Amino acid sequence: MLWKLYYILITFNPACSFLSQTYHSEGHSGQYYTLPPTHIQKLFPYGLPPRFQLQIKTFNEGCVMVRPPALELISYLKRADYSKPPLRYVLYGDIGTGKTMSLCHALHYCYSQGWLIVHVPDAHLWVKNCKELLPSSSRPSRFDQPIQASQWLKNFKITNERFLSKLKTTQRYVWTKRESTEKGQPLGELIDQGVNRMKSSSDVVGAVLRELRLQAGGATEGEGAFKLAVAVDGVNALWGKTSLKKEDRTMCEPEELTLIHNLRKMMKNNWSLFLPPILFMPSVFQEGFDNMEPFVPVSVSNYNEKEFESCYLYYLDRNWLQHPHSRSEEGKKELIFLSNKNPSILERLCAFL
Repeated sequence: MLWKLYYILITFNPACSFLSQTYHSEGHSGQYYTLPPTHIQKLFPYGLPPRFQLQIKTFNEGCVMVRPPALELISYLKRADYSKPPLRYVLYGDIGTGKTMSLCHALHYCYSQGWLIVHVPDAHLWVKNCKELLPSSSRPSRFDQPIQASQWLKNFKITNERFLSKLKTTQRYVWTKRESTEKGQPLGELIDQGVNRMKSSSDVVGAVLRELRLQAGGATEGEGAFKLAVAVDGVNALWGKTSLKKEDRTMCEPEELTLIHNLRKMMKNNWSLFLPPILFMPSVFQEGFDNMEPFVPVSVSNYNEKEFESCYLYYLDRNWLQHPHSRSEEGKKELIFLSNKNPSILERLCAFL
């Protein structure tokens, strides 16, 4: 579906400034705000798009444009009734329109509001090009991915460090004949088990996700109460095809992977109070589409005129556009024509100017 937006252009101040996520509104659409460096380190130790990470290093700042899809999603999060079954939110749109950045914007809102974050930056990495695939020690019919599991646990620990001593395990977990995690232990101890013992890391991820499903929401007041945001970029990979082969050279199905099996459970809405903003391409994999319903769709499209002008002025202000022609009105029109106002294509075109 194509949307046409008509509006009056407003004066753009290219200088980025930090504006509290709570106060972002439609009036800020097209403007930039700065991600505090500490938030980038904690919330996105691994998860921002590679091109945006490069831009952070180049400009020495992480500026995010406030766009309608993120504002729409954040408005849903603010108005949601958490006493009722949870809703799922699906970001969809063409390649390069900014779905991942809209998801990151919404995640930053959740993080700034004190939510616990479960973030899978790219689910495709769990079903493609896996360096190590081992038979599961706990489920003979499944396969573990210790490297991916261990790395995810490390990132989860960095993002949610403030929760790890408060949340306690609700049952005893046995890993080997000699190793176990007792009931009532801090969640951080459970995570350390997976980080330090890679053989059990995939099962530890499942245990962590299980504990979060049981404890999310909880009491409305008190130290144990918390909100949980589950964000999966490329969630359609959970129901697609893998490129992983078993020892007999047959292809591994997604449901045979321990990580995918446990992550699929987080996509359901039959457990505790939680709210997952999820990235999904509904035109792919009907099985995944059916498993996600019901959900609220959020369309992400190319820049409108105001957003393009804002991005163009930002690149000018940061001297990203240095070729004389790119700074002219004719040069700007050529960029509009070549990029069709697609954020990703525009960024790549400007990188050569």
